[in-house]
Amino acid sequence: MPYDLEPRLLRAFAAVAEELHFTRAAARLFVAQQALSRDIRRLETAVGARLFIRTTRSVALTAEGARLLPYARRVLAAYDELAAAYAGEVRPLLVDVSVSVSTGQRVVTAARAAAPALEFVTRYHSGLCGAAEQILAGRLDVSFGRVAGLTPAVREQLDHVPVRLERMAVLLPEEHPLATRNEVPVGALRGETVYAGAGNPATAEWTGLAARLFEGHGIVMAEPFPELEGAEEFIRVVRKRGWSVLAAAEFIEVPGMVLRPLVDPVPLSPVSMVWRRGLRHPGLDALRAAARELGASQGWMHSSTTAWLPPEDTAVMTAGAR
Repeated sequence: MPYDLEPRLLRAFAAVAEELHFTRAAARLFVAQQALSRDIRRLETAVGARLFIRTTRSVALTAEGARLLPYARRVLAAYDELAAAYAGEVRPLLVDVSVSVSTGQRVVTAARAAAPALEFVTRYHSGLCGAAEQILAGRLDVSFGRVAGLTPAVREQLDHVPVRLERMAVLLPEEHPLATRNEVPVGALRGETVYAGAGNPATAEWTGLAARLFEGHGIVMAEPFPELEGAEEFIRVVRKRGWSVLAAAEFIEVPGMVLRPLVDPVPLSPVSMVWRRGLRHPGLDALRAAARELGASQGWMHSSTTAWLPPEDTAVMTAGAR
C-alpha cells in the first residue's frame, strides 16, 4: 500500500462504494463517469487489488473493497477536518424539514441560534423516502423522518439518530362530528376514509405507518392521489375533497379544519435525523447537539404505556440510539 494516495482516489472509491452505481457516484462528485472509472482503476493499481465487481446491471464491493472502505472513510474524515480548520468559510448545509411546522424545523432553528456562524439552508420536500434519494444523490445533506420505512439497501447507506416520538393526530373538517372533541379515539375513526399520502412514493414511509395503524382499527386508506407539493396545494386539495388527514400533532394550520390528537391508543410517529454515511460537517454536529438538547428538555423520546409503535420502528430507533 503506497503512503501517498491521493484523497481524490479515496473519495471516488467511497462514493462508488456507498452508491454502488457509477453514474450516481459521478453525479455526486460532479465528475464525468469516465474520469471516475479511471480513478478507481488507478486506486486498484495502487493497492494491488480489485475493489469492485462490475457488471452491466450491478456494482458490488469485493472482499478487499469492503476491507478498504472503513479505512478510506477515516482518512477522508481527517482530510475534511483539516480542510474545515483552515477554510475561510464552511459550505452551507442543506436540510430538508418537510414543512415549516415540524420537528426538523425546530431542530434547525435551535442549531441556527447555537451556531450563528454556520449556514443551514432549509428545503421543504415531503417525505423521507424522497429525501433519502436526494441525500444519496448528493443534492441534500440531512432530512428527518421514519427510517423503518426505507428499504434496507437505502438504509445501510445512511446514518441516523432518533430525535423524537411524535404523537399522531387527525386533521378534520370543522363540520365533522368528531371535530368537537379535544382528542379523538382511534376506534372512533372506524369506517372513516383518511388520507395518508397514498400514491406518493416520496412519502411511502408515512403511508406504510398509516397502513399499520389503520388495519387494526377498520380505518380506510384514501385512494392514491398525485403528489401534493407545497402547503398551498395541500390545503386546496384537502379542503376541496373534504378529506380527513392523518398528521403529526404539530402541523401547519389548515383553514376550515381542526387538528385533534389521537388516543386509545396514542399512536406515535418515530422521527430520526438522517444523513449520508461518512458525511463530516460542523453543521451536522450542531444539528445533532440541538436535537439532543431539545429532546432532553422536551421529553421527545418518552412514551407511555398507552402508546402504539410498530415493532420494526422500535428496533430501528433502538439501534440508532446506540
